[in-house]
Amino acid sequence: MSKVLDCDAVDCIYNKDKKCHTLAVNIGDKEPLCDTYMAGPSKGGFDDVIGGVGSCKVSECSFNKSYECMSTGVHMTIVGDHVDCKTYHKK
Repeated sequence: MSKVLDCDAVDCIYNKDKKCHTLAVNIGDKEPLCDTYMAGPSKGGFDDVIGGVGSCKVSECSFNKSYECMSTGVHMTIVGDHVDCKTYHKK
């Protein structure tokens, strides 16, 4: 499972020190956005877990094979009012 190496969405409940602490994130549909992102004042997830990519629905990403991310790791960044996978690379 590809790991979330870092994430700029510090307001996400799973983000602590720019690290993702949920078991897995889901990416996309037509855009490489993080479907797991949730803004809020409280924090969730597990301190000893670094998030991974559970699924990727962006079929035109070069790292996507059968809806699995084959990248060695991903970077997540804020784009407007949502969070995108910065590692996304169109085929």
